[in-house]
Amino acid sequence: MQIAVAYSEPASQLWLRIEVPDETNVQQAIEQSGILKKFPFLDLASCAVGIFGKMAELDAPLKPGDRVEIYRAITADPATVPRRVIAGEDDDD
Repeated sequence: MQIAVAYSEPASQLWLRIEVPDETNVQQAIEQSGILKKFPFLDLASCAVGIFGKMAELDAPLKPGDRVEIYRAITADPATVPRRVIAGEDDDD
């Protein structure tokens, strides 16, 4: 069956279409895709994964056409996040 495996970094995105056996699960698909060789720092034990935007376990079975996604931690630099003023709050007090 044909599935896709996707991973994205701020400067690099990878979407691979691969052929896998019918009984393949999420982890097997990721390993067979070769994506872990391109991004060797990925640790499946600590990464969240999903299928079409819904969280999934590594042992979740796949169906033809599924898109496996590897999610990275989102971090925000407080200096770049706009400050939100809550109605009625005044910083000058």
